[in-house]
Amino acid sequence: MNENKKSLVIYVHGKGGNANEIENYHKFFSGHEFYGFDYKADNPWDAKKEFKAKIEELANCYENITLIANSIGAYFSMVANCDEYISHAYFVSPIVDMEKLILNMIAWAGTTETELQEKKIIPVDFGDDLSWEYLQYARSNPVKWNVSTDILYGSLDNLQELDTITTFANRINATLTVMEGGEHWFHTDEQIHFLNDWMQSRRG
Repeated sequence: MNENKKSLVIYVHGKGGNANEIENYHKFFSGHEFYGFDYKADNPWDAKKEFKAKIEELANCYENITLIANSIGAYFSMVANCDEYISHAYFVSPIVDMEKLILNMIAWAGTTETELQEKKIIPVDFGDDLSWEYLQYARSNPVKWNVSTDILYGSLDNLQELDTITTFANRINATLTVMEGGEHWFHTDEQIHFLNDWMQSRRG
């Protein structure tokens, strides 16, 4: 075991993102080390194994671990059941109810749950293919999270409704900040500025 343990910030990107995005957060965590998690999993059952193994490995070297996770990166982090290793979490546009999101996607695709069960996979033109296996996993494994958490959400998020995020935040006693006009992907100058101000305010 490391006798001189330090504090670590882990960053978990969303779909289409990358581990280098962690550089934006360096200025908020003086005296911390940083790890951008370039994970390979693209489904929750693989993520559970990959994330748990990595976080347990890092927990052997650091006394305190702070998690910053974006979108599906937050979902994968939660299904990994690594609560005990995380001292605090910051979620940006987290996916907190994957079952509901998939059911919404089924409706957007103009198909039905019954058809998905029959076909197992249904290609769509607005994202990943719909998967019966994925839906069943999400339904059987709702997220459980027992970590002090701050959440940032955009009012124009097209993947999850405000009431879904609010219900989750209330359930885990998280703070919830809503950017009016913010999107699921915080990427414009205005949105990045808001994100940075939020992070600074939550860091105190």
